[in-house]
Amino acid sequence: MFFADHVPPHFHVLGREGAAQVRIDTLEVIASSGRIDLAEALAWAAENRSLLEAKWAEYSGDGQ
Repeated sequence: MFFADHVPPHFHVLGREGAAQVRIDTLEVIASSGRIDLAEALAWAAENRSLLEAKWAEYSGDGQ
């Protein structure tokens, strides 16, 4: 996460050959570049969505 980032609340996944931005609430990929395998990151995010939401609210000051 980049905490001075824009809404909607999302996190960044960085790989060797690409990157993606994923919405926290729906796990929808909202941006991507290059080639990146998101399976492991999406599985982790699905299990830890409440943690991601709490950290976004805590550090972004957005509260969404």
